Amino acid sequence: MAYTETTTTSYGQRLAGSAKGMVGGLLMFIIGTCLLWWNEGRAVKTAKAIGDAASNVEIVDDVSKVNASLNGKLIHASAFADTKDTLTDDMFGVREQAIRIDRKVEYYQWVEMAQTKEREKIGGGKETTTTYTYEKKWVDKPVNSAEFKDPQYQGQNRVLSEVEDKSEMASNVTFGAYTLPESFVSAISGGEPAEVRMTEQQTFAWNEQLHALMPTVDETTSLIHTSANTAYLGISPNSPQIGDVRITFTKVVPTDISLIAKVNGSTFEAYKAKNGQKFTRIEMGKVSADEMLEHAKSENNTWTWVLRVLGIMLVVGGLKAMFGLLPMLFKVLPFLGSIVGAGVGLVCWVFGVAWSFIIIAIAWLVFRPIIGISLLAVSIAGIVFLKKQAAKRKAAQANAPAAPQA
Repeated sequence: MAYTETTTTSYGQRLAGSAKGMVGGLLMFIIGTCLLWWNEGRAVKTAKAIGDAASNVEIVDDVSKVNASLNGKLIHASAFADTKDTLTDDMFGVREQAIRIDRKVEYYQWVEMAQTKEREKIGGGKETTTTYTYEKKWVDKPVNSAEFKDPQYQGQNRVLSEVEDKSEMASNVTFGAYTLPESFVSAISGGEPAEVRMTEQQTFAWNEQLHALMPTVDETTSLIHTSANTAYLGISPNSPQIGDVRITFTKVVPTDISLIAKVNGSTFEAYKAKNGQKFTRIEMGKVSADEMLEHAKSENNTWTWVLRVLGIMLVVGGLKAMFGLLPMLFKVLPFLGSIVGAGVGLVCWVFGVAWSFIIIAIAWLVFRPIIGISLLAVSIAGIVFLKKQAAKRKAAQANAPAAPQA
């Protein structure tokens, strides 16, 4: 059953909130501006580092022997990443010869969801109606049900046992005759089930611990169950109850990888480009150097646009918060506040996007002058257009015939 909560915010409270929001808005505006500037510099430096790597990389077809002549050089190679290390998770009897094993823990919990509707009131107040609903889900962390709004669900969550997520990584991973450093090993991806093999002693210890937490359950009932790569804490995996815990294990096995990195004796390190930017890359399978460099360029472009959009949103959002007091003053009449709010929002979007383009253009003037000049021209044209439109509206209002006197 849904639980509904209705709150009313007075006009004075909303004005005070908008005034406080101006400080947060200014902070958002500054953060967005700094992010835009930093991102353009990052993008150019990364692109130059990739270009530098492309010019200096040496293709090595065989890494079965350590080649002293390659020391200090940037190379591309494909080989089998192997390990003889045996990794264990003694808590659940997992034992695998693998590059990495991962323990993923989930809890069966009540989860609160909220849907909010707002209604503007004449006089500037606002009525907020929030409807809370609850459902059982598997989640990554225990949910504190004491904070639930509906008293019926408060305190309903519990967990049989809190178990931490865990990753175990092999110390010795080879790449032909070379050894991969830890940072390279952590970049090797993939995952397949890692079998859970609990001993009788481990099962007994878990059951003893869990029965102490569930004294009403018959002592002959097992409260830990294993199947393939999963350990389950609870009465039945087929009928989960609040508090049950599900632990899943995966492993990364020895596999073919490709890398672009600088040779350092019998191991590797990141390549330092001429501009000081570090570059290294690992991909799964046998991938050519050209493909890997293209993938690096594509990722750099993607991140550049993601951070640009984020920066612009922060700038526009900051401006809206900074000038949020203006439409709030007119909220005494909801329709009038909406009109003013739409106008302020439009101006914030136009100015925010123009400001963002200017920051990007200035950054490019520093890092890539030709493109920067073009972007700056576009930004200035946008501001000029905005000013002309405002002047036209003002002139039209001035020339409008006065209303006839009664």
